[in-house]
Amino acid sequence: MKINLQIVTQEKNIPSESLFKSWVKAALQGKKQKMEVTIRLVDIPEITELNKKYRHKKAPTNVLAFPFQAPPGIKIPILGDIVICAPIANKEAIEQKKSIKAHWAHLTVHGILHLLGYKHSTQKDAKKMETLEIKILKKLGFPNPY
Repeated sequence: MKINLQIVTQEKNIPSESLFKSWVKAALQGKKQKMEVTIRLVDIPEITELNKKYRHKKAPTNVLAFPFQAPPGIKIPILGDIVICAPIANKEAIEQKKSIKAHWAHLTVHGILHLLGYKHSTQKDAKKMETLEIKILKKLGFPNPY
């Protein structure tokens, strides 16, 4: 598993690359271990622009995931990109009374599951995704984030 960590945030309290790697590996659960993932840590203006451009929402969000689609017939070992807004992640952790590390792990796992095709647009899909997130986070030693 190769992780391309891009840190373009002004936030200082962010997890190490080795933590991100352990969270991604756990979320993949033995699947696609030879894939590459880019994790980009950004500030509010960049996540707001991305959310507006790709989801048509004029507000910042905590995490976005962009699955990679190779052209037909071409195999490229890239799973996709995850963009996490560092100030929002840290603020949410405090507001939700979670450890910063637990919340970052949750956002990372959530993003990876989106790259793997999981969605939460219906109640049924959300339940399936949340159940898997809880299971993965428990294996990592974190409490239920919900």
